[in-house]
Amino acid sequence: MSKNNKPTLVILAAGMGSRYGGLKQMDSFTKEGDTIIDFSLYDAIEAGFGKVVFIIRKTFEKDFKAIYNTKLAGKIAVEYVFQELENVPEKYRNPERVKPWGTGHALLMTKDIIKENFAIINADDFYSRQAFVAIAEQLRNTDKNSYAFSMLAYSLKNTISENGYVSRGECTVDENGFLTDVTERVRIEKIDGVLKSENDNGEMFPIDENTTVSMNFWGFTPKCFEFGDTLFLDFLEKTKENLKAEFYLPTIVNTMLASKKASVKVLESDSKWFGVTYSDDKEKAQLEINKLKENGVYPTKLWN
Repeated sequence: MSKNNKPTLVILAAGMGSRYGGLKQMDSFTKEGDTIIDFSLYDAIEAGFGKVVFIIRKTFEKDFKAIYNTKLAGKIAVEYVFQELENVPEKYRNPERVKPWGTGHALLMTKDIIKENFAIINADDFYSRQAFVAIAEQLRNTDKNSYAFSMLAYSLKNTISENGYVSRGECTVDENGFLTDVTERVRIEKIDGVLKSENDNGEMFPIDENTTVSMNFWGFTPKCFEFGDTLFLDFLEKTKENLKAEFYLPTIVNTMLASKKASVKVLESDSKWFGVTYSDDKEKAQLEINKLKENGVYPTKLWN
């Protein structure tokens, strides 16, 4: 595999873990000190990714680099970009705002350093080796000057937390396996044994457990950045009074689809996702990870 054909992995790691109660990006899940990100990195390197770009906050830059620079030395190229409150035009800055503008805003922070095909993932989700292999192959076989994008899709029932609500991108897929629409569902939870989702009016309605959902595992070419800037400025103008408004990645994806320029190939994963939205999710994640190590899927020591 030529070096120029190795895709890049972008990791959304600027979250403050408000529901988790701390920075889960650096929290240890094994007695060897592994984070959730470590397993994504290990799988990505095995799948042939050539570089990782972490999107983080400056407040934890020093601690973050202390963990990952040491582990990754000599294994994969590493870069950092920062998602901060001031990363918007001055007229939209508000001292009362607490957090940045979401996953779509985070993606735009990488546009000056990414010139190759790339995948983007959440820091706190465990996706599985198969997922990285599938998207790496797709990215290697995609012209970087094209608008041919991709995503890894999961079945909703495999992505639910038992400890509270989650956000998922509900996907509509056509008969040829291409995405036609993705709707950000910011509240999905099991109520009295039934999966329900919140609509725009704040009402809860049943949602099929087999619904195809996005876990923010996208495969993009650099052409995706053509859509983001204008969209984000429009978003800032419309929501300047809303201190909690977030600019989601699916917003960019839907605009790309609506333009008829772009397509998004849906790669199905039957893997069981797990992650850590809440602190109570940690114990289950630890059990799952230890099981994978015991079964030889991962070595006891990931990084030698």
